[in-house]
Amino acid sequence: MANVHGKNVKVSLDGDDLSIYAKKVDFEQEADSHDVTTFGKNSKVYAGGLKDGTATIEGVYDNTASTGPAAAIRPLLGTVVELIYQPEGIGSGKPTHTVDVLVTGYKESAPVDDMVSWTADLQLSDDVATTSQGA
Repeated sequence: MANVHGKNVKVSLDGDDLSIYAKKVDFEQEADSHDVTTFGKNSKVYAGGLKDGTATIEGVYDNTASTGPAAAIRPLLGTVVELIYQPEGIGSGKPTHTVDVLVTGYKESAPVDDMVSWTADLQLSDDVATTSQGA
């Protein structure tokens, strides 16, 4: 198993490449568990249920009015769009995760002693398609 550095991550939302503005992506998937234990068992038994997940993209604010993260993300609030997340970057055989997401939040943070930053909160909507990039 090889280690992978995060510097090559690619992420786009609704066709807009946010990689040049982003510095962190959290991509979380989970599944419901249902207790199906019956009489006579000494231990609990579980069955899997529906999958769910969220993604968060964070980055450094850019004031480019027409193409910066605020311009790209704010109009998407409350809509379902496509997220493409490539944790190893671009290249043959590297994974691409594609999923529809509901854009649930956009936040800007402006500390007195640091750069202005932004965060986009996304709710996964439907299955994640994971493919390997071609040559």
